[in-house]
Amino acid sequence: MSKEVYLARFHAEKRNDVTLDYLRYLQEQHMLQIPFENLDVMYKTPIVLDMTRFYEKIAERHRGGFCYELNSLFCWLLTELGFKAHLIAGTVQKEDGSWALKESHATTLVHLDQPYLTDVGFGDSVRKPIPLTGETVEDVSGVYRVHQLDDITYDLQKHENGWKTKYRFTIEEKLLEQFAPMCEFNQISPHSPFTKTNLTTIATKTGRITLSGVTLTITNGEKKEKQEVSEKDIPALLQTHFHISL
Repeated sequence: MSKEVYLARFHAEKRNDVTLDYLRYLQEQHMLQIPFENLDVMYKTPIVLDMTRFYEKIAERHRGGFCYELNSLFCWLLTELGFKAHLIAGTVQKEDGSWALKESHATTLVHLDQPYLTDVGFGDSVRKPIPLTGETVEDVSGVYRVHQLDDITYDLQKHENGWKTKYRFTIEEKLLEQFAPMCEFNQISPHSPFTKTNLTTIATKTGRITLSGVTLTITNGEKKEKQEVSEKDIPALLQTHFHISL
């Protein structure tokens, strides 16, 4: 596994500074170039928690992935570049207020002058590292903060007519293999959000492009355009908008 090849995959410069500015740059570049996608789940291609396989898929075959793949590989890269980073687990809050499978979201905590939640594997979400202090962070996707619940438990929240929790996480370090049951659940369970329809989404400078089922949504600032597409057009759309060739 080569950090240079991986950096080139998302058009990022290699720098020798372990700083918040560089971390912010890496996170945004990653989200602008590498999509969140569940295509392997939909095509019944097993996703095994193996860093070499993640690297081959994302860095060499120019695919995306979901949280276990994207965040664990990005966390590996950060440590290779000199950052102090480790995986942590989160529990997603659904739109109806109920909770997804406990600790089934893998994300990353990076320690600089203070800890920063740094997530490249949650789809349409914040593009900058967020401190755990409650300070708000804003980008084109919205306004976010981390709200502390106790010594180790926090909520990532987005301001949507008030603060809404996106997921709850603890700061305890997790090993990749600890996510194996959750990864299996998200690939095969009818209750998984990833087994229902194909989803591919990527950030753009002014918004986001998402292909969900046969609906293509292009968001540009406040403007959102949706169009229905045919099944036969999906491979071409994946190539055009996400540079994915299956």
